[in-house]
Amino acid sequence: MAAAIDSTYIVATAQQIHNTSPTATAALGRLLTGASLMGSMLKKTHASVTIKVNGGGPSGTLVAIADGNGNCRGYMEHPEADVPLKQNGKLDVGGLVGANGLLGVIRDLGEGEPHMGQVPLRSGEIAEDLTGYYADSEQIPTVCALGVLVDKADRSRVLAGGMLIQLLPGALPEDVDKLEKNIAELPSVTTMLAQGMTIEEMCSKALQGFQMEILDEYKVGYACTCSKERVQRALLTLPPKDILTLADEKTGIAEVCCQYCGKKYILPLEELKALADTAEKKAGKSF
Repeated sequence: MAAAIDSTYIVATAQQIHNTSPTATAALGRLLTGASLMGSMLKKTHASVTIKVNGGGPSGTLVAIADGNGNCRGYMEHPEADVPLKQNGKLDVGGLVGANGLLGVIRDLGEGEPHMGQVPLRSGEIAEDLTGYYADSEQIPTVCALGVLVDKADRSRVLAGGMLIQLLPGALPEDVDKLEKNIAELPSVTTMLAQGMTIEEMCSKALQGFQMEILDEYKVGYACTCSKERVQRALLTLPPKDILTLADEKTGIAEVCCQYCGKKYILPLEELKALADTAEKKAGKSF
């Protein structure tokens, strides 16, 4: 089973929202690309997958969330952080993310308790870490290739994509050998995209020698699910008196910014008081 994506639009959108440094663009872009691929494999529209990475590097924590159609959103703790290039001139994503930490995955199918898994990071390069997650947590042989190319002269110009290939139960040893040979000879994802290859052609090249059947194909994007109602529900988890302290002393207005898309929500003092009253009633005590 294979899935592939041209995630250029997703990564470019994330870069614009978070104003990421070149290496941060690559790190967050790889995670968003991987999340989109994993989400699309859930095969359920209302399902979701959340990936959280904290390797102890300058980037801090990275989070990506995707729905069952591959639409995703994400953020990183320090989008401005950057590190020197590797000796080969490539972006050092592993150096930015760090490898002294964990990769956690929450898969929610909307049918009871979510499935949660957590594994040690292998390199902080994201693709290798997701491959390790499938091997260690789910015992599924997986090939994960993720790429983000950032133009050196104009960092707003990016090219990004990814591929996720998994062996189904009952795969024959010769099938495994054939797939490993194909992957060893496969150019990088960004190289194939730069050559003008389509997603179908990328999958066909990776699965050369196998009979390929296209099961689904659709557009994906950077999509945030935030709303004022969600913000209000989040504020209701705070102590009532803390809700009132959110208002600016001069204007009496609170401004809440979504960490995923940057959208700002304005809450006047009257709304904050109403929320505090609701929170107080729920808590069953006065303040």
